[in-house]
Amino acid sequence: MFENLSERLSGVFDKLTKQGALSEDDVKTALREVRVALLEADVSLSVARDFVKAVADKATGQNVTKSVSPGQQVIKIVHDELKHVLAGDNENPGELKIDNAPAPILMVGLQGSGKTTTTGKLAKRLTEKNNKRVLMASLDVNRPAAMEQLAILGRQIGVDTLPIVKGETPVQIAKRAKQQATLGGYDVFMLDTAGRLQIDEVLMQEVEDVRDIVKPRETLLVVDGLTGQVAVEVAEEFDGKIGISGVVLTRMDGDGRGGAALSMRAVTGKPIKFVGLGEKMDALETFEPDRIAGRILGMGDIVALVEKAQETIEAEQAEKMMKRFQKGQFNMNDLKNQLEQMIKMGGMDGLMGMMPGMKKMAGQAKEAGMDDKMLKQQIALIQSMTKRERANPQLLQASRKKRIAKGAGMEVSDLNKLLKMQRQMGDVMKKMGKMGKGGMLKQAMSGMFGKGGMPDMNDPAAMEAAAKKMGAKLPGGLGGMPGMGGGALPPGLSGFGKKK
Repeated sequence: MFENLSERLSGVFDKLTKQGALSEDDVKTALREVRVALLEADVSLSVARDFVKAVADKATGQNVTKSVSPGQQVIKIVHDELKHVLAGDNENPGELKIDNAPAPILMVGLQGSGKTTTTGKLAKRLTEKNNKRVLMASLDVNRPAAMEQLAILGRQIGVDTLPIVKGETPVQIAKRAKQQATLGGYDVFMLDTAGRLQIDEVLMQEVEDVRDIVKPRETLLVVDGLTGQVAVEVAEEFDGKIGISGVVLTRMDGDGRGGAALSMRAVTGKPIKFVGLGEKMDALETFEPDRIAGRILGMGDIVALVEKAQETIEAEQAEKMMKRFQKGQFNMNDLKNQLEQMIKMGGMDGLMGMMPGMKKMAGQAKEAGMDDKMLKQQIALIQSMTKRERANPQLLQASRKKRIAKGAGMEVSDLNKLLKMQRQMGDVMKKMGKMGKGGMLKQAMSGMFGKGGMPDMNDPAAMEAAAKKMGAKLPGGLGGMPGMGGGALPPGLSGFGKKK
């Protein structure tokens, strides 16, 4: 979503950071470019103008810290201003007011914005991450099968839905949902209201009536991130008539320009609480202004990377792996685990997008044939082997290599590259296990998980400290991270699966 803006801004800052000292003209030229980049990314004119003015005021007469270049100082100011525009005064973006059970949450928005799916995603999140008992109810009596859609989603994610009674009005359904949530001992009840193709009086009156009955603790507006500035106008209309407490932007994984997110917060003053990043029911993330600002400026998102690694790998498993790796025991089963881990963590694109300075390399990696398809091909080759061969790849003879390659629909040369890669990774890990006090691999692991296990996911300071430790101790940027094989990707990896 933010790629175009990210590319334009990193181009502007590349020119700045190469200079020793900055003149006022340099800053003016850079900020003119920043304004154009913001407008191209579909940020509204007034927001872009205010943004550039705020940065110019802070950059002029700014004392340059000795340890950074003037260009880096400007980037820092732009980063802080981006964060401010995205966050406003909201300290805790993803927190919902769900006290005084049963807490009502009203979901509003236009038709086709992804309201029903988002209701399901949020219910799943509240159930799994916040341990809340949730009841969902559909108030959409106009759209065919809208109620059935929510009931099916409820069954998929294991969340209760209000039984459907045909012929009821939205107000009657809302009253029944409130009653059932109270009697059934639910913590939260979510009301999925009807939408229209555009804002009209009937829609607004309907939502107002429901609001007056349930008195929601949160009124979340769901808007499609691809609609650009129209999304901002929709937010203003809904806020004026109904009063919204937060925004959920959907389709933020699409190829829109991302300017709506920047404008939304500045124009409406309402926080963006969550972003939808796909159709899957767990594809809902807290909107973290600090991280988004970092991603836009190509600074990477190490904290998100650490969190992803922790979600997909257990500390005990990491410890066992480490002990084996230190002895140089790294067979095809280990390699398969590592490759599967990479796919789980978002594949090549996902990982490189989060690593600072790796965004530009992602394109080069793709050209070299390093993508998710390549990872799957490597896994297919390993699956073509017998258990004995996976545990001892050195046993493979020429005839078996042919059979294995054929079984995976690949060439023998591809298998040889994979075997070379496995040997190199084993060697790298053996060296890392021996290097330095306690071994570099151990340091990287403890840097990530700490002596007392994983850092507290709810403690931003602990997460930031873990990210810093991890960044400092990992060789070659990628090496040493659980799930990545402990070493920088060996040369045997590039060009894999590419037909000459």
